[in-house]
Amino acid sequence: MRIGIITGSGTYALPGVQGTARRAVETEHGTAEVNVGEWQGAQVLHVARHGDRHARLSNQVDHRANIAALRDLGADAILAVTVCGALDLRVPLGSLIVFDDLHYPSNRLPDGSLCTLHTEPGRPGRGHWIFDQPFHSALRGVLLSAAGETHHHARDGGVYGHVDGPRFNTRTEIAQLQMADVTAVSQTAGPETVLAGEAKIPYALLGFATDYANGVPEEPTPVETLSELVGRSSHTFAEVLAAALPRLTALGDIPAEGHHFAWD
Repeated sequence: MRIGIITGSGTYALPGVQGTARRAVETEHGTAEVNVGEWQGAQVLHVARHGDRHARLSNQVDHRANIAALRDLGADAILAVTVCGALDLRVPLGSLIVFDDLHYPSNRLPDGSLCTLHTEPGRPGRGHWIFDQPFHSALRGVLLSAAGETHHHARDGGVYGHVDGPRFNTRTEIAQLQMADVTAVSQTAGPETVLAGEAKIPYALLGFATDYANGVPEEPTPVETLSELVGRSSHTFAEVLAAALPRLTALGDIPAEGHHFAWD
């Protein structure tokens, strides 16, 4: 089984992966860097969204190339992680969220184009992804079980809110997202969710709360706390992902959820 893993701020490599080889994968949507190796009995296809030393800010991540590369390399599923800002004081800082819904109304990529792999008229496989929930239920269960096994508190469910970066949001913007029941926000996972769905790759997202968003508490989260928790997230994500991989491979074939209304 080939498992795609996408990591973000603070996590640029995965400890314990054996035989890692970096590949520049050419796709019709551009080139993506993928680290290929063996971890916990699975072949891992690791994409670090931001590159080494955070070379790319959120507005420079090429989501289409990343997902197309994982698809072309035969990823059977994708586990993605993100540090995020909580909009709910009931989410403890330093805790995990296994998201079950998405708020991404703009459906736009960082360059302003629509978030889709279907970029040309008449393209084979073109269609509409129709779903109940955007994050795969079986993969969510794997992440929750892995978090429990590694003794990391994880919230079962929550709305992931995709926001444009690289700036953080104003109090007014966060208040609007709270009215939409968004649980936590970050700047990269919205496009991945949609594009993985279009590529028919099961996808799940694990969040790590590093701060409270603007206006959630009266006093902002200190930048020092944010920085410390971003650093801590890497170890937490590595432990949960390492525990998740054997559970995921034990599932065997993982059918994509939702339907693709197509014309081919």
